[in-house]
Formats: sequence, structure tokens, C-alpha cells
Amino acid sequence: MATPMISLSSVTKSFGNKAVLNGVDFSVEKGKSLVIIGGSGTGKSVTLKCILGLLKADEGAIYVDGTDIVRLSNSERKQVLTRFGMLFQSAALFDSISVWENVAFGLIQGKGLNKKDAKEIAIEKLRRVGLSPDVGLLSPSELSGGMQKRVGLARAIATEPEIIFFDEPTTGLDPIMADIINDLIVECVQDLGATTLSITHDMASARKIADKIAMLYNGKIIWHGDKSQIDTSGNEYVEQFIHGRAQGPIEMELLKR
Repeated sequence: MATPMISLSSVTKSFGNKAVLNGVDFSVEKGKSLVIIGGSGTGKSVTLKCILGLLKADEGAIYVDGTDIVRLSNSERKQVLTRFGMLFQSAALFDSISVWENVAFGLIQGKGLNKKDAKEIAIEKLRRVGLSPDVGLLSPSELSGGMQKRVGLARAIATEPEIIFFDEPTTGLDPIMADIINDLIVECVQDLGATTLSITHDMASARKIADKIAMLYNGKIIWHGDKSQIDTSGNEYVEQFIHGRAQGPIEMELLKR
């Protein structure tokens, strides 16, 4: 079988006495999209941070294109990370620089491109997400939430990465703008042929951008399958989550905390 682009094996991470990840296992095939669903505090963001090296996993292996990045030196890990793009939950734009400079940040700082060439690419990526060149001259604080998400997406794809992470890409958006962002994600990812890993609690978003869906609960992947199978998972935790029901096994676990 082909080597997965991303693969986690028995990954654990604790903070003090609290185990957040308790043996996480999953893989993402090259060119495919995996969406991890789950409630707040289930370890979704911690999983992304461990892959990116922002947090160090306590145990387990994390492979990127067959290389265990946990055992790499800092310089080697930085080289691997040049293959990544990321859309952060709050867009995470720098207010001190213009929109186009935000989009071009990875091109200039990571790729060493000169400002003139980087600006041309940034303006083209802004067009790709439906924003006109004049938006590039604005400050991020002058943009609406939906426009900030588009800029964040433009930045994520600016370096034409092989792997893109999406952290709650539709949080804070109205349903129509959320659907626009989902459509843009699908289109941009298809254009690049990128491998994507997303985390969300928005099932409309998960259904649109995923090839496969996995549910993280109590620090473990409790279900994994094609998105077409999510409604017939046969898993009572998945059923409760995707339908947003107050009653169910998740409620019982919450009452014990």
C-alpha cells in the first residue's frame, strides 16, 4: 500500500494528571481529506499541535510522508514544516502589516522570496478566494470576519503546500458565509492536490470538505470511515454528536466530570 502522507500511531499527551490524548491512531492518504470531529476539550487542537511540533507528544510516532518527525532535530522538523499550510480558527492575521503582507508572510519569511514577487503571488491568491487586489492594501482590522477567513485561506495556500491543516474553519461565521468558505476550501485543495487534515464540530463543514471522518473522544479515535458512512456508523457516541442531542452517552460522561 502507498505510504500515507500523515500517520499517527499510539500518540499520547498529558498535561499534569490530565491525559488529553490517550493512544491516537489514524492516517491520511496523499491527496485525501480527513476531518476529525469531536466536542470541545476532546484533544482535537492538541492533535494538530503535536503534528506541527508546537507540542511534544509524550509517546507514540507521528509520520509525515513516511518520516517520524518526533525524532527529527529542530532544523529537520522546520524543513518538513515548509510542506505545510494552515488556516487558523480565528484567521490569526497580523494587525501590524497589510493584508497582502499577511498572505505573503510564508513566501517572504519561509521561502525567501523578494517582496515584489511575493506581492504578485499574494494578490493572485486573494483573487483565488474572491477578494479584489485593493483588499490587499487594507489592514486586517478593516475586514469582516468572513473576509478575514478568506485572507487566512489565501495565506494557507500561498506557498502551494502539499499538506494543509484547517482549524475550525467556519467558527464564528453565519451559515451562508460558512458554506462559501467550505466551497473555497474544496476548490483550492483540489487545485493544489493537497492532503488535508481538519478539525471541527461543524457537521455541515465536515460533510462538505471531508473524504473521511474520524471522531475523537476521551483522547482516542472511536470511529473512522468514509463520510458517506457517518449516518450509519452504529456508534452511539457518533450518533449523539452528529445529531446534537442532549441525551446520550456523552451527556453521562459530562455529568461525571
